[in-house]
Amino acid sequence: MKKRSTSINGFIPRRPSGRLGELHNEKKRSHIKLAVRRTLDNKATDANARIIGQASSDRSLGRADIEESLQGIDNLESEKGSSKKLSRRQRRLMAKMARKPRGKIFKIFKWLGIIFIIALISIGGYMGYKFINAGQNIFQGNILDIFKNQPLKQDGNGRSNFLILGTSEDDPGHGGADLTDSILIVSIDQKSKNAYIFNVPRDLYVKYGRDCNSGYSGKINEYFMCSAETEQARLTATQKFVGDIFGLNIQYGVHVNHTVIKKVVDAIGGIDVDIQGSNGAPGVFDRNFDWRCNYKCYLVKYDNGVHHLDGEHALFLAMARGDVAPTYGLANSNFDREKNQQKILIAIRDKALSTGVLTNLGTITGIIDALGDNLRTNIQSSEIRTLTQVASEIKSADTHTLSLFGEDKSVVTTGNYGGASVVMPSAGIFEYGEIQSFIRKSTTNDPVARENAPIVVLNGSGQVGYGKTKADELTAAGYNILLVDTAPGGTYENVEIYQIGTDNNATAAKLSNLYGVTIKKTAPPTTVNGDVRFVIIFGSTTN
Repeated sequence: MKKRSTSINGFIPRRPSGRLGELHNEKKRSHIKLAVRRTLDNKATDANARIIGQASSDRSLGRADIEESLQGIDNLESEKGSSKKLSRRQRRLMAKMARKPRGKIFKIFKWLGIIFIIALISIGGYMGYKFINAGQNIFQGNILDIFKNQPLKQDGNGRSNFLILGTSEDDPGHGGADLTDSILIVSIDQKSKNAYIFNVPRDLYVKYGRDCNSGYSGKINEYFMCSAETEQARLTATQKFVGDIFGLNIQYGVHVNHTVIKKVVDAIGGIDVDIQGSNGAPGVFDRNFDWRCNYKCYLVKYDNGVHHLDGEHALFLAMARGDVAPTYGLANSNFDREKNQQKILIAIRDKALSTGVLTNLGTITGIIDALGDNLRTNIQSSEIRTLTQVASEIKSADTHTLSLFGEDKSVVTTGNYGGASVVMPSAGIFEYGEIQSFIRKSTTNDPVARENAPIVVLNGSGQVGYGKTKADELTAAGYNILLVDTAPGGTYENVEIYQIGTDNNATAAKLSNLYGVTIKKTAPPTTVNGDVRFVIIFGSTTN
């Protein structure tokens, strides 16, 4: 039996090697001897031929030899009809040899570029994480809806109204931390690009409609926290409660604490505020907060003029009301404090939207941190882009502040009710009509509402209640109906309108168009007080 060759790890041992140049006969394993030429044929003469294995005496094998050989191989392949082809290994070697060597400078720039890209990705991821984490705490809805551009909710006049409530639960040394000692309403118009800001007096005496700590009535700053409802439920309830008092449909609520003011102001690099003392005072001075530095400093002491404030000093100015002597420049107490709060809010808005602030990485991080931990709202994530855009488009000249208490005319006053010093409507306790009229007149784009001309409606039809019905229709349309009464005896046209004075032309034109009559400039058939600007007599029930 023929002995089979064994294998080692799958390889067949080689048969006995022969000499270079010998031919092998498989059957007889005999060797056919040929003449052996031990020279490397490079087409040189025999005299210059080199014996294989013998070192060259004139030169060594260098890079040029390799490149020349490879070029020769490549030339062979390109020749027509050639059957020789380059292997993949040979092609890789040729490509590597063809590339120019790269120096250390190239490698340095390469790694710097890689590090820069990694840094950008890391920063972007960090900012994205911070925004999503903060956004989930602040806004309602899916935080990824931030990329949407949903319009803001509006009232019947096309305005979006925001209720801002400020508490001090983050200040351990502050008494009454759960009270909303700062209450502001911001009303903006997306189309006309204007904004109005006014404060709700924290001491306004109201009926709660529920049992709070003070009972069923007390100061308005107690309402927000007088129930054990959730944060969002309290915001919604307070929006409606305050809106009913001021005649507004408030769509949004925002709850902030002291930390928001400090962190946001510091994050944007401070703000500039024009501080003016009231009643001709040379500035503003209040020592109510100086106990924090053992009375070795002045936290609220400014001459009249523009001052640059950091977060801490902006907060103390927003709280100052001159209730601790020595003090000056805050003679109107809470009303002066409210004016300063409005100035601070506008200064924050102007600085935050100024060139370069919102593109600064540190600034954005600081603002996100401040809002994420200390602000709650029912604004939807899908509305943020719209709100930011509208806020950036409203010019400073179109941002107006209102005061319910003024030197010329006030719709609120101070007094004593139930043994406590409170703020109440000038028209009387719980009488909010004049306040609502003032707000409507001040914030509307309707020229008739802005004129808010007092109108007397007289019933000359002889039908009981007809005058009241027509007056209610005018009130619903935004007219200021001062009095409804019976007309003196006589015969009247369907509608007669008398204008007193030469002002309020927008109201006159609209009334003329509404009833299709010509406005009369003569004296009306009845005597009216000096505030009345129009007398309307309805003499027929056919209109």
